[in-house]
Amino acid sequence: MGYRVAIIGAGAVAQRHLEALTKMGLQGVAIADIDQDRAQQAAMGSGMNPYTDYREMIGMEQPDIAVITLPHFLHKEVAVWCARHGCHMLLEKPMALNREECDEISQAVAENQVKLMVGHTQHYLAENRKAKEILAAGELGDPVMIQDTRHLYYYHRDRPDWFFEKKRAGGGILMNLGAHSIDKIQWLTDSRITKVKASLSFHGDRGDVEGSGTVFMETSKGFPATLFQSGYPGAPKNETELICTKGMLKWGAGEGLWLSRGGDYRQVPVDDQRDPFVLQLEELVTSIQEDREPECSGEYARTVVSVLEIIYCSHKTGRELVVGRGETSC
Repeated sequence: MGYRVAIIGAGAVAQRHLEALTKMGLQGVAIADIDQDRAQQAAMGSGMNPYTDYREMIGMEQPDIAVITLPHFLHKEVAVWCARHGCHMLLEKPMALNREECDEISQAVAENQVKLMVGHTQHYLAENRKAKEILAAGELGDPVMIQDTRHLYYYHRDRPDWFFEKKRAGGGILMNLGAHSIDKIQWLTDSRITKVKASLSFHGDRGDVEGSGTVFMETSKGFPATLFQSGYPGAPKNETELICTKGMLKWGAGEGLWLSRGGDYRQVPVDDQRDPFVLQLEELVTSIQEDREPECSGEYARTVVSVLEIIYCSHKTGRELVVGRGETSC
């Protein structure tokens, strides 16, 4: 069966979804953005119809799938509306600003019997998939600790202003890039983050969001995880290191994967990287065809948002907090 796809939001990430549609041979019917010029430019050459109102677009085009690539504060409103109008959805991460918004989306999805997949692309990066395969095979024993480090200049002028407003973005570098790290740790180790102690900094020259964070966490399997992120000037770095009882792994997306069983690291062959935006869209389509929950379901994506909420609360209170105990009222 062919699926008709509409995109809501014509920002930078929308181009990746447009490319994925082309690679998969899916029919992109329309794209909506409140900026008419941007909608027209995104639609140009693709045969898609441009709109400035997503509601009008959904009503006129009746797509099977809506790809939502909007600022975080719009996720709940648009996802609920699309669910109520019968659209399956691929929703960019984070799922929403908080757990309550996640629950509203999930309720609408369940009531209208549509599928929701949240765009946690870490599941579809070649090095991450190979690391998970090695860990699942048991050759390195049990996990002892995992550390994820991400340094990337966050305050560049091309980043839209809403990213730097907490009420619209939900937070800064942790809400945006930290969501990837939390997802990666949980998915890779088949666990959930259960405890958090966080320390953030606010030295950026834009907005009221954090520019760095150090987060000490504990997983449901009992081993610690640490997260280090900085958006200030410096050398970029994107590295994960996993220490197990019988060896170690370290890797970086697009850079390679290395393994040690007691000596120096040696590089491990990794399959060629397929476009993660294609892989996640394939997973959504398959979940629709098989009438099952997609891998990155709303239920799973809510766990990532829960940890993010606790990170901000832990920093504010200065305490280690347990995920899921309602401390986010701080």
